[in-house]
Amino acid sequence: MLEVKNVSKEFKTIRAVDNLSFSVDNGEIVGLLGENGAGKTTTLRMISTMLKPSRGIIRVNGYDVVHEPSKVRGEIGILFGGEVGLYDRLSARENIEYFGKLYGMPQDDIDRRISELTRDLDMSEYIDRRAGKFSRGMKQKVSIARSIIHSPNVMLFDEPSTGLDVSAAKVIHEFIFKCKCENKIILLSSHSMTEVEKLCDRVVIIHKGGLVEQGTIEYLKSKYNSDDMEEIFIKLVGGSRHE
Repeated sequence: MLEVKNVSKEFKTIRAVDNLSFSVDNGEIVGLLGENGAGKTTTLRMISTMLKPSRGIIRVNGYDVVHEPSKVRGEIGILFGGEVGLYDRLSARENIEYFGKLYGMPQDDIDRRISELTRDLDMSEYIDRRAGKFSRGMKQKVSIARSIIHSPNVMLFDEPSTGLDVSAAKVIHEFIFKCKCENKIILLSSHSMTEVEKLCDRVVIIHKGGLVEQGTIEYLKSKYNSDDMEEIFIKLVGGSRHE
């Protein structure tokens, strides 16, 4: 289980995350929603041990992100949106293999995982080509494979289909569903309500760093008497935060 309990993060006078609490169970995809600047990426960075919470507790499968960061990092795979940061002069295989070695994996395990991920992410046509001339979608798939080469139990995806065409996004979505079927814990940040409705079991909506609402898509549509999640989202982030 992923647990975020009464977590706040401050940068000098700015409170980026404010007393935020939610959880994600095994085999569950939870969408973390909010406008730009709402605190989504800061929350993901705290879960991944890249930032320390100012207050509160975050546990990943029982490990505390502050006191047991190395154990937490062994449990998670994370993909942030934006520049994927591949080594252009290395092939896709070599980029993925390098991260496997950083995780201390035996070569046989690395080779097996690369074969699995090449199949799952439909990368066979370019797995041994240099990454420098890859399309955005190709780079995104390699970046995902690189981040999860060690078979993590917890998956953190920040805008995983940003900039992808329909076919590439479909492959990513199918892969996320496969992770769910493998009983992994999945936290997904996305600006696409269509993607959220397609993938997520529940959503957590934040505004100005704090919790606004959470629940299943069906629950929120019923509660706010609307079938339009974008309309519900805009209504919520424009209103008062729930304490």
